[in-house]
Amino acid sequence: MSTEDPRSGPAGPAGPAGPAAGALLLCRAEPETVAPAAHLLREPMLLTGAGDTWSVLVPEGKPWLHGGEPVDRVLTGWATALAVGAPWPVLALWWDADRAGYTLASGFRRPVGYVWLTNGTPAGEDEAMRTFAARLGLDPVLDVQSLDHLTKPDPTADARARLRGLLAVLTHAGVTLPTGLTPGDPADRLHEVARARRDVRSVEWPGWREAVRAELDAVEGTRLGPWLPGSGTPRSRALALAQVTAGLPLTIWGLRHRSGGWAVAGALLLAHGALGLTYELMRPRD
Repeated sequence: MSTEDPRSGPAGPAGPAGPAAGALLLCRAEPETVAPAAHLLREPMLLTGAGDTWSVLVPEGKPWLHGGEPVDRVLTGWATALAVGAPWPVLALWWDADRAGYTLASGFRRPVGYVWLTNGTPAGEDEAMRTFAARLGLDPVLDVQSLDHLTKPDPTADARARLRGLLAVLTHAGVTLPTGLTPGDPADRLHEVARARRDVRSVEWPGWREAVRAELDAVEGTRLGPWLPGSGTPRSRALALAQVTAGLPLTIWGLRHRSGGWAVAGALLLAHGALGLTYELMRPRD
């Protein structure tokens, strides 16, 4: 299933998040790079490595446990916001009492996702799996065949087994979830496991000024620096303007449809782009 563009109309109905609701955010970047961007979500999370080139964010789960927003919408909004504000893809894995699935966000492209019912019944479009594989650079033959199996009926595989099968394929892209971080477990259990790791770091909201400075400083000296809003290059200014342009309709749509996940994504893009355009005023001058 391709995730619906919020600017084209309201999303379809989602099942209510039950006691076992939970989620993970996988980012194709090292924790040192992910942390500054994750601060901008303004949600308490734990961050740790998930392979040589991947990181995993473990949210506390309050937006869907206490805010009434379905977990899939919250995670789609977060993944979209992180991916547009950073040069690496973000994969959201989510589940609740009725369904489980994923959303892959990459740059300004429309997010793509797939859903299974709790008993493992496929409820998505096969084309979404092929798009997913292409965007992550997976093998177009072997990996796509494995993903296709996840779209076929299998009475022995429930939704948790489907997510484990997805992660097995993702090992070919370098993903290795830490032991104990098991999709399908409730959010509090995941948080407990992540907190026990030695390399875990807490993502806290430091304020807009400090968050943007930290994000820019983290990658300013890398080959991605010229693309970052606020780096003083034509490309960075174009990206900041694009973030503002995309953030405004997302915010309006999210507020009109009471979708907290998309409202957060839009507000993040607006703020990130606006701060990028004004960052030159904050930069030290020689």
